[in-house]
Amino acid sequence: LMNAAVAQAVEPAQITQHCHSVSLCFSKGLGAPAGAVLAGHREFIAEAWRARKLLGGGMRQAGVLAAAARVGLQHAEVTLRMDHHNARRFAEGTSGPLSMPGGIQELNSPICSVNLAAVETNMVMVNLRKDLLSPGELCEHLQAVSEEELAETGQAVSVLASPWAAHTVRMVWHRDVSAHDTELAKNKLEFVARKCQE
Repeated sequence: LMNAAVAQAVEPAQITQHCHSVSLCFSKGLGAPAGAVLAGHREFIAEAWRARKLLGGGMRQAGVLAAAARVGLQHAEVTLRMDHHNARRFAEGTSGPLSMPGGIQELNSPICSVNLAAVETNMVMVNLRKDLLSPGELCEHLQAVSEEELAETGQAVSVLASPWAAHTVRMVWHRDVSAHDTELAKNKLEFVARKCQE
């Protein structure tokens, strides 16, 4: 919700105005260690409260977590814009003052590509072009560090990504992934794509 609101430059309420209920997680992009809220009509919340009690849910001394969630909300726009910017830089490689040559789009790899029009928030879907590599295999190669990589690039980089569909890997940016980390991830993907092509 917050990523969508920031990307569209609208208030979250504008997106949720026609929804029956909304759940918002304060961890991940907003950076709180834990916590979520559930919003909806009074009857819906009463039933959710009852179900939570039946299942033993609840937490005491939750003020510290609430404070972290509040800070995350207060800084959401700046934080999420940076995540969106880093994801875009990874995909295209040439935006912003810290130009990153050769994003996925510029690799022209027979192994992977990205639809730049679909990169609107902090997620990049990497499409695998050929049956040379499955999404699971690409994720394994991105995570693994080899002596060959260290010798060729001078860096040992491990990138966590998720297989998403039959020919797609999902990569997600959050507040702990910096512009420098983004460049390292791009270089790692370039190294993996080159080695798989060889």
